[in-house]
Amino acid sequence: MTKELRVAIDGPAGAGKSTVSRRVAAELGYLLLDTGAIYRCIALAARDAGKAWDDEEAVAALARDIAARRAIRLEPPSDGVERILLDGRNVARDIRTQQMADGASKVSALPKVREALLDLQRAAARDGGVVLEGRDIGTVVLPDAEAKFFLTASVEVRAGRRFDELVARGQSPNRADVERELRERDARDTQRPVAPLRQAPDAILVDSTALSIDEVVGVIVARVRDVRARLRASEPGR
Repeated sequence: MTKELRVAIDGPAGAGKSTVSRRVAAELGYLLLDTGAIYRCIALAARDAGKAWDDEEAVAALARDIAARRAIRLEPPSDGVERILLDGRNVARDIRTQQMADGASKVSALPKVREALLDLQRAAARDGGVVLEGRDIGTVVLPDAEAKFFLTASVEVRAGRRFDELVARGQSPNRADVERELRERDARDTQRPVAPLRQAPDAILVDSTALSIDEVVGVIVARVRDVRARLRASEPGR
């Protein structure tokens, strides 16, 4: 029987990738690998170690050590509570700040940091039955993924979603600052020389500006099931 698929969901910050990917994984019975959370963990670890986010050698050394020790663990939510462990400590709330979003964008632009984490991400997806979300899953991490999607929305809508998310976490963001930081992050992510944010040629574009989460999840799940059915139908002997 054909193994389960590898699903790649890329897109800019604030497009809803984390929420959508979590829902898609649950609908399909797949594992979820939030690669953005991995980079946020690296940014947090660098900050706590007193390393500047633009110090490529220092951050890459830290990333290699963390990867070698498998010190980052992404666990299924328990009672609705996200669990992301860094050296055994749940840092889910710590990494979901605007500061760590900025840090993740900066450290993920460093070629040696990306290289340090690439094998870790590919190994997690090797056996299929997994949803990976990030910026370069369909173009770099898993260019041969069986199902690829590029999830986006207008910058105004994305800023509003990010603002609401931060407020819900008890923070007090400024709406104008959130939109400005989002535009700056878009520029960094799309213009970085290594693995820039872009839609893979064979990825399906899903614009969620006017869609609900349920509608976006429905589109992606239906497509994955269609691809899975076609692959199984093409197996020898069928």
